[in-house]
Amino acid sequence: MDIISKKYIFLIISALIVITSVILISTIGFKEGIDLKGGTEWHIQIEDQKVTEEIIKDTIREEAGDPNASVKTAGSNTFIIRLRDTTEEEHQAYLTELKKNFENVEEKSFSSIGPSIGEELKSQAIRAGIFVILGISLYIAWAFRKVSRPVRSWKYGLTALITLFHDVSIPAGLLVVLGITKGIEIDTNFIVALLVVMGFSVHDTIVVFDRIRENLLDPELKKLPLKDVINKSIKETIARSINTSLTLIFVLITLLIWGPGTIFYFILTILIGTIVGTYSSIFIASPLIYLWGGKSP
Repeated sequence: MDIISKKYIFLIISALIVITSVILISTIGFKEGIDLKGGTEWHIQIEDQKVTEEIIKDTIREEAGDPNASVKTAGSNTFIIRLRDTTEEEHQAYLTELKKNFENVEEKSFSSIGPSIGEELKSQAIRAGIFVILGISLYIAWAFRKVSRPVRSWKYGLTALITLFHDVSIPAGLLVVLGITKGIEIDTNFIVALLVVMGFSVHDTIVVFDRIRENLLDPELKKLPLKDVINKSIKETIARSINTSLTLIFVLITLLIWGPGTIFYFILTILIGTIVGTYSSIFIASPLIYLWGGKSP
């Protein structure tokens, strides 16, 4: 197993995917849900087979005067209505209008978030992500302080930071594409999913880094070129990394198939992040460590 000899193939492929994701995020951006931009989400159930999304949408738009109101089916006779920020008086007026037009209308949930709260949630999510990334990088740099040759300890932390960016940007780019093609909106669940991906990714990366550290401190192995030490470390950890990831992947696939539709894209984000994180710990993080110290004695 000689991963390091093929390092540029893996790094170039990943760089192209990450650059594409960054371009999509910076130019098109995410389609934000009510958690982040403010608005109203209303779940109702109407026991009437003749009722369709379009009929409900026309009724709501006429009553609410909101041309951007949307209606989506969320199961048998259940609909999700999204509106601008709505007061309780307006909410009751819309409910009364629906009951006039349709029979057996049952309200499942109603939540309304103002724009200022959405902005606050967004800024808090950004701060949380930055804190997590910096905290992980500093911790890794401290944990690997006893290994200074041929790669300085802070470079392990920086490599983990680059790997985290790689693992987060790819599922984020996928959500932009799904927003364009499927109209998928991101909310605070998406932020939680990315934080979960960060945690799993850095765990997998540390497993490989720790074996590299142990082998670099071994009196016999430290005589070998860094390339051979890293390849040996990957060989010793790859089975563990893949098996650990597969246990989570099987659970996530099960949730995708049989879980509730409301968390489908939340689970999908974690699934893609898990696969990408497993790949990056072996084919991205390890080659980057070699590039940091491959020419050192």
